[in-house]
Amino acid sequence: MNLTPNSNALNDDFEFAALNAACYYPRAIFREFRPYLRGNVVEVGAGIGQMAKLFSNEIGVSNFTAVEPDARFASQFRNEFPEIKLVEGTVSALGHETAYDAVVSINVIEHIEDHLDELKRYKNLLAPTKGHVCILTPARPEIYALIDADFGHFRRYTKESISELLVTAGFTPKKIFYFNFPGYFAWWLNFKMMKSRSFNPLMVSLYDRLIFRFFHMIERNLVRPPMGQSIVAIGAA
Repeated sequence: MNLTPNSNALNDDFEFAALNAACYYPRAIFREFRPYLRGNVVEVGAGIGQMAKLFSNEIGVSNFTAVEPDARFASQFRNEFPEIKLVEGTVSALGHETAYDAVVSINVIEHIEDHLDELKRYKNLLAPTKGHVCILTPARPEIYALIDADFGHFRRYTKESISELLVTAGFTPKKIFYFNFPGYFAWWLNFKMMKSRSFNPLMVSLYDRLIFRFFHMIERNLVRPPMGQSIVAIGAA
C-alpha cells in the first residue's frame, strides 16, 4: 500500500523552508518542464502551493489542478491560493471527467514506498491523451543522509533506476538527466558528512543566487552534469 507523502517523515517542515528561500531554483524546474506542460496539467503532491502558484501563473489557472494528500498542507494551500483548484487526496481522488495532458511530480515519489504503483496511476491518468509525466526527485543513493530519512525519503535515484521505473510503469523515457550539479557536493558535505538535519535559509538563498543560478545556465545550455543533487525525468504515456 502506498504511503501518503510525508507520512513517514519526522520533520514537519518538509522541504518547504528551503524552497521558500530560493528564487531561481523553482523557476529552473519550471523551465525544464515547460515544453511538456500543454493542455490540462495536474501537480501531484503540491504541498503548500509554492510551485503550484508558479505553474498556474504561467500556464493559466483554468488549466491547472493541484493534488495534496496532507490535510495540514491542503488547508494552508487553500488559504494562500484560493483561486487554484485543489483536490485533497492522492492522485486516485481525481475524477475521470477531465483528461490530463501532463502530470507534474516534484519531490514526491521518493516519499512513496510503492513508487511503481504511483507511476502506474500517473500512466492511467495520462493514457487518454498520451501525455507526459514530469518528475523531479532526489538523486544519487551515496548521498542519502539522516535528513533524507527525516523527510521520509525511502530512496534517492540514479538515471538507470528512474529509467527502469518509468519503463516498468508503461512510460517511454524522453529525457532523463541530473540536475543541480553543485548541490550534490553541498548535500554530501552538509548532510552526509556533517550530518546536519535542517536547512539554513540564509545559506540556501545565497547558494540559489550565487551558485545555482550560474551553474544551471551551464547545465541547461551547454552540458548536462554527470551527477546532481536531483534528477529530472520526462516520460511519455
